[in-house]
Amino acid sequence: MSKLGTKLINFSNALKRLKEAAEELDKNYTSDVIRDGLIQRFEFTYELAWKATKEYLEDLGIVDRNSPKAVIKEAYAQKIIADEKNWLIMLNDRNLTSHVYKEEMAEEIAERIVNSYIKDFENLLYNLEK
Repeated sequence: MSKLGTKLINFSNALKRLKEAAEELDKNYTSDVIRDGLIQRFEFTYELAWKATKEYLEDLGIVDRNSPKAVIKEAYAQKIIADEKNWLIMLNDRNLTSHVYKEEMAEEIAERIVNSYIKDFENLLYNLEK
């Protein structure tokens, strides 16, 4: 299996787990444990998403994009993602979740994960698998 194929499988599996956490949060929206698990799965899914995208770009011959921000910008230029601004907000949220913990910030990020980021991940995966 190709490197890209492996990365896409890992990304797809992480996205499934993230969606499971979102469903659990929907059932028990007051649970801090479930919310924190959702955020942790988001962090992992995000890492796999940008790395799979980087691999996809490399397969296209675009080899000098080595940071998440550079990969997002190129993915937008290549029409792999539709909303660069939202992906940059997602990158910022990803960075915040791994370095700072505030209750209200966690609630806001969890809401964005459920209402926006999961759909963005699904669209990206669809475009990478085409």
